Amino acid sequence: MADKEPKADTSPLPSVTPVSLVTANRVRAALMSDKGAAAQLTAWKVVDFTKKGDNYACLVTSVEVNYEIDGKSSEVVYVVKINSGKTFGNNDLIEIAFQKECKFFLDIAPQINSVLKEIGQREINVPKCFHASLEKGKEVIFLEDLRARGYKMADRKQGLDKAHTTLVLMELARLHAASVLLQNKTPDEDLGEKYPYLKIGMAYCIRNYDAMKNMIKESAVLAQTITKKVGGYERVTAWIDTIIPKLRDIFEQLECGEPKVVCHGDCWINNLLFRYSETGRPEDVMLLDLQLTGHSVPAADLNYLLYTSMTGDVRKPNIEAFLGSYYTTFKDIMEAGGQTVPFTQAQLLKDFRENNLAGSMFAIMSVPVMLSETEGAVDSSKDDEKDLEETLRKTREKSLEMLDTNPLVKSRFLSVFDEMMELGIIP
Repeated sequence: MADKEPKADTSPLPSVTPVSLVTANRVRAALMSDKGAAAQLTAWKVVDFTKKGDNYACLVTSVEVNYEIDGKSSEVVYVVKINSGKTFGNNDLIEIAFQKECKFFLDIAPQINSVLKEIGQREINVPKCFHASLEKGKEVIFLEDLRARGYKMADRKQGLDKAHTTLVLMELARLHAASVLLQNKTPDEDLGEKYPYLKIGMAYCIRNYDAMKNMIKESAVLAQTITKKVGGYERVTAWIDTIIPKLRDIFEQLECGEPKVVCHGDCWINNLLFRYSETGRPEDVMLLDLQLTGHSVPAADLNYLLYTSMTGDVRKPNIEAFLGSYYTTFKDIMEAGGQTVPFTQAQLLKDFRENNLAGSMFAIMSVPVMLSETEGAVDSSKDDEKDLEETLRKTREKSLEMLDTNPLVKSRFLSVFDEMMELGIIP
């Protein structure tokens, strides 16, 4: 049967969606990748589903697709990620992030899934990618809509509890261990050398992009302002002055240690979806937004997750249990591949603690903005650099206002400093 010319919905679309990049050819490419060559595209329309502030590094929308196979009509929805062209006033940074995610789906994920399949394990829990393009100025990725499989976000303001956190750590362990097995297949060819984009991490961006360096500095200044307003954190306020000049060194340590694994790089509560049992218990997790994937030590992802995505009451008493769950899963994957774990559980804890300084920086960068109200969050649809700077300023103001109204600021943010002082990381 000849391919019908698909009918595009012409109703008004949200201004945040550059619909010119969601074309019939791209929709058709995603459909055929998903449903097979027999699938005939009959109609499609872009339907936005995100709120202001949801997307920091790119635009996310969806496309509803009608198609036929052997005369039978069906529907499917794809999530579409689009290069917005702006992030904190720097086009290069968003282009790097978009390329990293696209290449993860094209290069890394298939190989990791192949390794896992060879040893009788399920695939890594990331969305299926049906179409990706890195054409300059027209970058776009079509992914499966995980809502159809019952996945949804946890409450980012409340943070993750022990059950949610354990699920995430076990999935990170599967990703990390599978990447070690992949690396060991070609021991003379380093993954970071084979895929240079994996080596573009936070230290690289601080070294090469003033926008990134300034954003982190401004986050540190906000943390100082918060601690001054709260009172009783004079040690923290003084300590922040000492670490601002050392930002690059802090993140370089994550990228120079051993063993190196393929890291998610941005593993916090906003980049996770969960599926629940009938009783409401989390049963499965999906890792989203692979825009900061890198080649670092496991402690990079562990510090990122544990110091951005839960209260101190959840994290502090469960650190050893959390790392134990991670280690057991890592060990299971390595042994299924006929290999041994390249570190002990005690060494894992030691490495985690030695990189807690990076964990505190991840918290400083993420938690105040995460806890601010949606209206005060960054709107990535803004095309003007001044608009972005103004929105960031308003977000910081919102964070300060919340000190008196949102008790989670103390349990999520200040608990990090309490822990760092107790550990001696903050003198």
